[in-house]
Amino acid sequence: MNPGTLDGRTFIDQRPKYINDRMRVGDAEFDFIVSGKSGHGIVLVVTDRKLRISFLEPIYHVSILAVHQVAARIKQRYPEWKTGTTDNDLLFARHQELEKELGIRIFFCHPYHSWEKGTIENTNGEIRHDLPKGSDVSKYAKVFFQKIEKKLNDRFMKCLRYRTPNEAIRKHRDTKKLREHRRGRKKSSF
Repeated sequence: MNPGTLDGRTFIDQRPKYINDRMRVGDAEFDFIVSGKSGHGIVLVVTDRKLRISFLEPIYHVSILAVHQVAARIKQRYPEWKTGTTDNDLLFARHQELEKELGIRIFFCHPYHSWEKGTIENTNGEIRHDLPKGSDVSKYAKVFFQKIEKKLNDRFMKCLRYRTPNEAIRKHRDTKKLREHRRGRKKSSF
C-alpha cells in the first residue's frame, strides 16, 4: 500500500443492513476533533450507533501509530466494538492493520459525505459545547476529556427511552452476563 493513500477501503454502501438499522450493540462511528490552526493534537471519538455510548481519547502527538494505540485503549473499555464507520482521513491509511489489531471491520463514508455518519457528527457537535472550534487540544489534560465523556454518557436520551448511554450499556452488559451464566448452568447440568 502506498503511504498517504487509503487503498482497499470498504465503503458504507457495502455495510450490512443490520448496521444501518442500528440492530445491535458494537456498531460504531468514529471521527477526530482537531485543534485549531495554531494548536496541536486531536481527539479520537467513538460512538456506538445503537446505545449512543461515547469514548474520547486525546492524541497529543499525532501519528498513525498514536491513533492505533488510543483506538486499542478504547477497545479495552468498549469490548463490544465490532464495526466502525468513519471518514477518509489519512490517519486511517493503515486501516486494514487497524481492523486486525482491534478485531473490527471498518467502513468508509464517501468523500465529502459526512452526513453518512450522522451519529458521530451529532456527538462531535455536543463536544463542541465544551471544546469550541479553534481550541488547542494540547492545552487540555486528559481529565478534561474524561469529564466531557461522562457528560455525554450521563445525558438522558429520547432514542434510549429516556435512559442514559451509561445505563443502556450497563443493562446490555448485565443481560449478556446473565445469558452466559444461564448457558453455563445448562451445560453443567448434563
